[in-house]
Amino acid sequence: MRVALALVLSAAYGAGSQYLGARVPGWGPDAAALSAPWLAIGFIAGCTQKDARRAALLGLACTAAGLVGYWLMTDSPAEGAQYTLANARGFFISNERVVIGALVTGPLFGWLGQQWRTRRSLVGPLLLAAAFCFEPLARRLTINPIRCTGVTVAEVAAGLLLATAVLVRYRGQRA
Repeated sequence: MRVALALVLSAAYGAGSQYLGARVPGWGPDAAALSAPWLAIGFIAGCTQKDARRAALLGLACTAAGLVGYWLMTDSPAEGAQYTLANARGFFISNERVVIGALVTGPLFGWLGQQWRTRRSLVGPLLLAAAFCFEPLARRLTINPIRCTGVTVAEVAAGLLLATAVLVRYRGQRA
């Protein structure tokens, strides 16, 4: 039941992200294009598992479900499109790098989430926090910078809050 819920929530995130990017002018497209929240999908899924293999598989499955949700919204009648095999093929081919990246990051962050849960390994949550903090800089160095200052500030703040919460909790457990 929890796995099904995780998959549904992941698909809803993907669909919501695409909808936000297409429908909310100004900051919506920048917020929808963020990569770090997609890493959080796998990490959070992994945090629900005690077994490393299951965590990696669930991280992959949830990331894939998110991409399917994104695709379903992209090709939906709500976006003035229709579901066809050609549209699906075009979507996944045009997003080839995202799909290939998800095949790596989904299981990796799923496993890192499980390691945080079972061993309190700081590597996973701090890598996730770093992704949030440094994505705006990385995007600035590419052809796709974040244009909305509010999105940049919110993403960096989320990363700093995550790092702080993890370190405070870790320190509290060590005391």
